[in-house]
Amino acid sequence: MSTLEGIHTLRKLIMAGDKVLVRPSDGQQKTRSGLYLPPTVTEKEDIQQGVVIKVGPGFPIPAASDEDEPWKEKKEDVKYVPLQVRENDQILFLRRNAFDVEIDGEKYLIIPHSAILLMVREDELSELGL
Repeated sequence: MSTLEGIHTLRKLIMAGDKVLVRPSDGQQKTRSGLYLPPTVTEKEDIQQGVVIKVGPGFPIPAASDEDEPWKEKKEDVKYVPLQVRENDQILFLRRNAFDVEIDGEKYLIIPHSAILLMVREDELSELGL
């Protein structure tokens, strides 16, 4: 597990590309018979839940090239297709694609956008009247 320490490190983080920073759920789950499972058991599940903390800019797409005028100075403006997930979304994701990282003493996961299975967005539910 990688560790990042510093004053307000989380606010300074910039996620790259299609990566998402997730705070995993507390890990204590209750079985049907009423037993509580420790975090070590729930961390090894294939599918986990968490809350999105930071989101990368998206999938980079190449800029259109102007080959008809080779003397012009070329700009490499990278454009991005934005990600579907937003900060504060609750998500279910595939654990096997996650990377553990510790930031300011708290555990987080870095996952690619493709590992996200579903999202729950509170503001959209309130707009629908649910």
